[in-house]
Amino acid sequence: MADRRKKTSNPSISSVAVVELEHLGLPLLSADTTSPADSLRLRPLRRYSIGRSRRRSHFLFADRRVGRRHCQILFDPRLRRIYLREPRTWASLNGVFVNGVRIAKGGAVELSAGDEISLVCANRRCRHRGGRIGFVVRRIVFEEKLRCRHGRCSESQSQSQSQSQGTASSRQGFKRVFASKVSDETAFSFSDSKCEDLIARAGRLVNQCKDVLRSDRLNEQNPGVVPSETAPVDDDLEKLPFDFDINYRRSSSDGAVKRKISAPGKKFYLNRLGFMQDDGPSGHGAESISLQELLHPVESITQMFIATFTSDILWFLSSCEIPRHLPVTIACHNTEKCWSSIPEKRTSVPYSNFPNLVVVYPPFPEDIAFGKDMKKPGIGCHHPKLFVLQRDNFLRVIVTSANLVPSQWNAVTNTIWWQDFPLRSSPDLMSLFTQIHTREINQESKSDFCSQLAGFMASLLTDVPSQAHWIFELTKYDFGGAVADLVPSVPGIHSYAPNTFPSMHFLQGASTSSDLKFLGSVEASVVGLSHLFHKAADSNGAQLRKLASFLGKSSESAYGFAKVVLKRNKSIPADENAVSILVPRPNEFPNEDSVQLGFLPRKVAKWVSPLWDFGFFRFSAYVCQKQALTAALGGSNKKVSLSIHVSHGPNFGDITKLMKAEHVVALCSMVASIQRCTGLWRLQEVLARYKWPEQLESDFIYSASSIGSINARFLAAFSAAAGKTSLQFDSEESDPEWGCWSASQELKNPSIRILFPTINRVQNACNGVLPSKRILCFSEKTWERLQTVDILNDAIPHPSDRVGHPMHIKVARRRFKSRTDASSFGWVYCGSHNFSAAAWGRPIPNSSVTEVDEKGRPISSLGLRLHVCNYELGIVFIFPPAESNSSASKNSMNLDGIVMPFVVPAPKYGPRDRPATARAMREALAALTEQVIENLSVVEEAPDEDEPAEETSFVAEEKEEEKVLVRCAYRQDFQVLTCHTGYTISDEVPSKAAYENLKIAGFSFPCYIRLCKCDEVKPDHLFSYYSFTAAENLHE
Repeated sequence: MADRRKKTSNPSISSVAVVELEHLGLPLLSADTTSPADSLRLRPLRRYSIGRSRRRSHFLFADRRVGRRHCQILFDPRLRRIYLREPRTWASLNGVFVNGVRIAKGGAVELSAGDEISLVCANRRCRHRGGRIGFVVRRIVFEEKLRCRHGRCSESQSQSQSQSQGTASSRQGFKRVFASKVSDETAFSFSDSKCEDLIARAGRLVNQCKDVLRSDRLNEQNPGVVPSETAPVDDDLEKLPFDFDINYRRSSSDGAVKRKISAPGKKFYLNRLGFMQDDGPSGHGAESISLQELLHPVESITQMFIATFTSDILWFLSSCEIPRHLPVTIACHNTEKCWSSIPEKRTSVPYSNFPNLVVVYPPFPEDIAFGKDMKKPGIGCHHPKLFVLQRDNFLRVIVTSANLVPSQWNAVTNTIWWQDFPLRSSPDLMSLFTQIHTREINQESKSDFCSQLAGFMASLLTDVPSQAHWIFELTKYDFGGAVADLVPSVPGIHSYAPNTFPSMHFLQGASTSSDLKFLGSVEASVVGLSHLFHKAADSNGAQLRKLASFLGKSSESAYGFAKVVLKRNKSIPADENAVSILVPRPNEFPNEDSVQLGFLPRKVAKWVSPLWDFGFFRFSAYVCQKQALTAALGGSNKKVSLSIHVSHGPNFGDITKLMKAEHVVALCSMVASIQRCTGLWRLQEVLARYKWPEQLESDFIYSASSIGSINARFLAAFSAAAGKTSLQFDSEESDPEWGCWSASQELKNPSIRILFPTINRVQNACNGVLPSKRILCFSEKTWERLQTVDILNDAIPHPSDRVGHPMHIKVARRRFKSRTDASSFGWVYCGSHNFSAAAWGRPIPNSSVTEVDEKGRPISSLGLRLHVCNYELGIVFIFPPAESNSSASKNSMNLDGIVMPFVVPAPKYGPRDRPATARAMREALAALTEQVIENLSVVEEAPDEDEPAEETSFVAEEKEEEKVLVRCAYRQDFQVLTCHTGYTISDEVPSKAAYENLKIAGFSFPCYIRLCKCDEVKPDHLFSYYSFTAAENLHE
């Protein structure tokens, strides 16, 4: 008995956590006093419920959107952590969000100072029925007290956590949540037995050391211990059940970010989702990485370029700890600004405290607009996902499928690839113009990675002089070791223009072409022609007859173009950069006799003249003879095509020494204008370097989050670009399309399988239909076309820990099996291209011109013109056939070394399977009870992951990709809806003064309610059955 009394008299430690709050809107009340609770006192291992029922909850919000028992908060004294939990058995309908990220059912997230907890709605702009519900953790105080049986307490202390263990957060900015799974055994091993004094003291010291190690710079600015009352001992400890996963945060400045991560090489990584461990591979061969790790260390970055569809820039700046004075250029989509013809409207500097952050809205060309002078915007999206990080010793290029928004890095699976390129000893201007040949390529030729990257970035930065320096900066780095090929898409109607013009380029002041090196061609047009040959200017028609004579006698090329002379004309006051276009007398030198045909367009002359005047480049041109004569004679077609050829100038070697600011801007414009293969043509250019044996093909698959309005012609065009050809027994040599893959071949034998999740898979996801509803797109009409073709497969995420979470990937693979061994070869694509003609381009047939290449072979389904709607960017990994003699094939890894982000082989759709179309997801939501629909409508008011915070009015608006479709005249069929109040719904866009824009649960597109009496409509009016279809869309 004496021993027992002695043992129980040993001191023990009593702990209490005090969480100080700041209410977001509706106050959190104490169930005991019904008064606002500015702080929560949490006893160890006790589950405190937060809900709306005073009888069932310890703390409550007086709002019907909150569940009776919505969530739990608890304190673990041994780990000195506070957890917020959503129990699996009674998970709330509207969810619990920490910093905008929803807690999974049955999961828990560690809380730190600065965290923002939202119930019902994660949107900061939510104003539904009384505003937001939740609180911000201002500070956490841990109180400890030594206690003995006789009440003599020798020591007490309290420690404050005034900042988070990770990146600091405020109500103006998000904080990144690094959540990782922790096994129940290691996370919690609670028991009711009391620890001995020595173990308790040691544990307290270890925890204090951990707090010091975890502290960040903001912790150092606010050191100290905040005194507080000691708490009474909790004699009624409640055991914590082990039936849920614990998610905990890791700081962006701790070892998880600082660990060395090898570049992926010829494969891609996946983004690390919020619940995953961040200390290594997942164990399934698919490695993961976070955005913070990709940028680490941020301090060494000298400037940064980002291209994205939508963005949450405030989240990016805070979560990645971007220095305030770091030059950052962000190119993103905005329908109004991207289609603006005024350059000043396509840039902004939105934050005064980030003076070097510039937002750019890349332009769309006029030839894809619906109206003249850009009055009616066409179909187009700025859709790439690219990072370029410049450091003193290397340049990092990152190509991903994730937009610059938190949910796409935390909650949705995306692909990520990057490579670091070393600094050169001196800039290499020729790297901007390197081009590969489509057939029989010299395997020792240089990579065109820099040329493709520069051309793509230049197209985004056109007419933005302050950002033109990016193109010249690329010349400072060596891209020769690139392991992948870039595949960009640039909007416009592109023409197939092989380099078949004569080598002699007539140019004023150049008598020989022996020293000229061709760098590229630019497609332009002749202006001023109708004025020069108008009756008032050429009353007797002498100039017109002279022009017809010169053009008729000139040597015409295979494509109907005749050589002309460019002449700088500095005597025109209206345009100091004017360049005249002259048609010379055949077989004579240009100075002997000529006829002025017109001028270069002002926009083209603006960059031609400064580069020409300083001798950096030479320019020559060819004009379409038939178009020139037709326009001069007053025909209806006034456009005269002009092909400008760019060559070395006499001072090309000294360009780095003599270049001025105006030349940097002109160089950017020229690089953007030089013709390169884009979309399907670029894919063909990359893959046509090798012969792919059709008889050895094992699979050809494409998985994307959006499937466009595809048909047999597009499928054939994509397959042809991928190198697919018809076998000899499928086609006769007399067939004009012999050996080419055409639409007729596609109808007989479908070439590719499409991976897209079924509606059942989406319904059974961790968070239901809504997360997928934001990012998946598959029209009903496309489903009707493909339903009987049997080319659809279910997209099951891989590895298995990603099952239940949406995928935003765009991955294609064509695989071949070797004859000699079990190895495989082929190619893999990943990037931003969805499987649509808007992304890859739609071939336009030209009946007036025979569709053959430079060797007389038919071009098949790819045509002579390509209509591309979107800016896109991706990469292709090539694993050449073993029979190839190239060094690439000998040193190449096996294609199967790339782990696909989905299960392969993917299971085919069953008889009852259907894709997760917008209608299918809407019907799945409509099948819920009326109460559930009402609750989901509250969640629907939360912004898309692409909607900016309230301060970021300069970025894309909510569901920008959906508004693009409405404005681009995509057909949308609405059945008239009848409100319970008798009002009707239609697709007519109301005026701001007369109508109100409301959203209805389950609708993926903006729906406008035509109201007769706006003041009589209440927010809680429910709507009856509805139907909505969209023939096409350009979902991200």
